Amino acid sequence: MNIAYVTVLAKPRAKSPGVSMQGDRLVIRIAEPAEQGKANEACRKALAAALHAPLSAVVLVRGPRSKLKRFAISGMSDAALVARLAALRDSTTRRAGE
Repeated sequence: MNIAYVTVLAKPRAKSPGVSMQGDRLVIRIAEPAEQGKANEACRKALAAALHAPLSAVVLVRGPRSKLKRFAISGMSDAALVARLAALRDSTTRRAGE
């Protein structure tokens, strides 16, 4: 089974939630506060949606109390992850240029 890993920077209590690439870093802005796992769950859901992966495939493996979080995505190869991040980077770049 393929498992891809991705590290993200979580920004809880964001005024405008969303997922974007900032340089080589995946940034997830979430409205939920960083308390009682609310931000972690919101981050997991946003990541699953951004990568078009089932929610059940996305698991937090490191950083439950840190802004830097590492997630494992079951059923996704490294190549597929790179392609989806590239597509996300392209869409972020297009929006910034509008």
